[in-house]
Amino acid sequence: MLVTDIRTMIPMPHTAVHAGAQALSRNPMLVYWETTQACALACKHCRAEASLTPHAGELTHAEGMTLLRQIAGFTPPLPHLVLTGGDPLMRPDIYELIEEAHRVGLSVSITPSVTPALTFETLEKLKLHRISSVGISLDGSTAERHEAVRGVAGCFDWTMQALENTGRLGLPVQVNTLVAEETLDDLPQIYELLKTRSVMRWSLFFLVSVGRGKMLSPITPQQAERCMEWVFDLSQIAPFDIKTTEAPAYRRVALTGMRQAGWPQDRIRQTGVYRGFGIRDGHGVVFVSSQGNVYPAGFLPLITGNVRHDHLVDIYRNAPIFRALHSPEALKGKCGRCEYRALCGGSRARGFAATGDPLASDPLCAYEPQATQPLTSGSACSNCGKCKKAACATS
Repeated sequence: MLVTDIRTMIPMPHTAVHAGAQALSRNPMLVYWETTQACALACKHCRAEASLTPHAGELTHAEGMTLLRQIAGFTPPLPHLVLTGGDPLMRPDIYELIEEAHRVGLSVSITPSVTPALTFETLEKLKLHRISSVGISLDGSTAERHEAVRGVAGCFDWTMQALENTGRLGLPVQVNTLVAEETLDDLPQIYELLKTRSVMRWSLFFLVSVGRGKMLSPITPQQAERCMEWVFDLSQIAPFDIKTTEAPAYRRVALTGMRQAGWPQDRIRQTGVYRGFGIRDGHGVVFVSSQGNVYPAGFLPLITGNVRHDHLVDIYRNAPIFRALHSPEALKGKCGRCEYRALCGGSRARGFAATGDPLASDPLCAYEPQATQPLTSGSACSNCGKCKKAACATS
């Protein structure tokens, strides 16, 4: 089933309010809150560099409640909140925070670490607290391969048990899988394994070398292109949705595949790929750290403010780096010349990790742009040449 690379834990919204670049410059679709850095695992690609204990400067309960009210200050439809970490279940007030989020009108998903503490009863409690979905990581088709990435013996069996329990409970689950040199050849086997479980969505995360992720090896641009083509083909027959994370070039690959297959325009517009056009780090996405620092994304560690003394809505709409990320005209290098820059925009996190510039080209993209002039404000759409939308799928 075809889904875009917007990093959502819920089905893509069908409302038109998020479709254009102007709407995304005012309201994110997703707010990620790193509720704590505490975690019992030691994953090799951990962005947070999590530890067994929380950071001393972690947002207090009262500050967390204030943050939730800040998120509710965006214009409806409100962003979807993803509680992440570390392990959010290691925060003692997590259920109170979930209830407050619901009270102020937010939908909530959670990405707990898979440890022996993630029991059937814990998952059942999350369901009772109206969690929209749970994110669970699986980075190998066998215990040996999964635990080589996760760093803890036994976590493969815990993951399989967690997937069985979410299936028994009817709790929607997104399975997150790392795409790196260490995992690439195992992806088909992971897919076959997931077909035997009750899975809502499979999200393939293309490695960004930040935090402990520097310990792993990214794939090459050519490997990434072939992998995304495989994902598109697989999405036509998979029993669950498939999406990519930190690989916005997948939109180009999928759009090309749909056009070559002769899909009518109306069918293209119904896909998650179309509804995700233009969404990228800092544009449709915002991340709040356990200490209240606001980043354009979890893998783009540029502090733009802190919710202890700044309002999240104001930061997202007005901070200089966010304003630059809201505009495809600001992109540099190959991404700035690309005719797909409005719907893709490249991974801003990977551009920053490679060069120190969040507007630099995404080094994972193998595509050579055909456009010769950068898109200017108010000019015709770079895909159809007719309308003046940020992006469309007209052939």
